[in-house]
Amino acid sequence: MAQYESEHTQFMREWLAQHPEETAVQQSGRALWWDKAPLTPEERQRLQESRVPQKAYYYS
Repeated sequence: MAQYESEHTQFMREWLAQHPEETAVQQSGRALWWDKAPLTPEERQRLQESRVPQKAYYYS
Protein backbone atom coordinates (compact mmCIF):
# COMPACT_ATOMS: atom_id res chain seq x y z
CA MET A 1 0.00 0.00 0.00
CA ALA A 2 1.47 3.34 -1.04
CA GLN A 3 1.49 6.22 1.42
CA TYR A 4 -0.29 9.45 0.58
CA GLU A 5 1.88 12.38 -0.48
CA SER A 6 0.26 15.79 -0.84
CA GLU A 7 0.54 17.89 -3.98
CA HIS A 8 2.55 20.43 -2.04
CA THR A 9 5.09 17.81 -0.95
CA GLN A 10 5.38 16.55 -4.51
CA PHE A 11 5.86 20.11 -5.77
CA MET A 12 8.55 20.84 -3.18
CA ARG A 13 10.43 17.62 -3.98
CA GLU A 14 10.42 18.44 -7.69
CA TRP A 15 11.33 22.09 -7.12
CA LEU A 16 14.27 21.21 -4.84
CA ALA A 17 15.46 18.66 -7.39
CA GLN A 18 15.48 21.42 -10.03
CA HIS A 19 17.05 24.01 -7.67
CA PRO A 20 19.66 22.19 -5.54
CA GLU A 21 21.26 25.50 -4.46
CA GLU A 22 18.21 26.23 -2.32
CA THR A 23 19.18 23.45 0.09
CA ALA A 24 22.22 25.49 1.16
CA VAL A 25 20.00 28.54 1.65
CA GLN A 26 17.62 26.49 3.80
CA GLN A 27 20.49 25.20 5.93
CA SER A 28 21.96 28.66 6.45
CA GLY A 29 18.55 29.95 7.54
CA ARG A 30 18.17 27.09 9.97
CA ALA A 31 21.64 27.73 11.38
CA LEU A 32 20.78 31.40 11.85
CA TRP A 33 17.60 30.79 13.85
CA TRP A 34 17.82 27.31 15.39
CA ASP A 35 21.28 25.76 15.51
CA LYS A 36 22.95 27.67 18.32
CA ALA A 37 26.44 26.97 19.61
CA PRO A 38 26.79 26.12 23.30
CA LEU A 39 27.34 29.10 25.59
CA THR A 40 30.79 29.75 26.99
CA PRO A 41 31.08 29.96 30.78
CA GLU A 42 31.46 33.76 30.52
CA GLU A 43 28.31 34.07 28.41
CA ARG A 44 26.41 31.79 30.76
CA GLN A 45 27.45 33.88 33.78
CA ARG A 46 26.54 37.16 32.03
CA LEU A 47 23.12 35.73 31.11
CA GLN A 48 22.52 34.57 34.69
CA GLU A 49 23.52 37.96 36.12
CA SER A 50 21.31 39.90 33.71
CA ARG A 51 18.09 38.13 34.71
CA VAL A 52 15.42 40.27 36.31
CA PRO A 53 13.07 38.60 38.81
CA GLN A 54 9.59 38.22 37.37
CA LYS A 55 6.62 39.37 39.44
CA ALA A 56 3.95 36.83 40.15
CA TYR A 57 0.78 37.15 38.11
CA TYR A 58 -2.30 37.91 40.14
CA TYR A 59 -5.95 37.93 39.25
CA SER A 60 -7.73 41.22 39.79
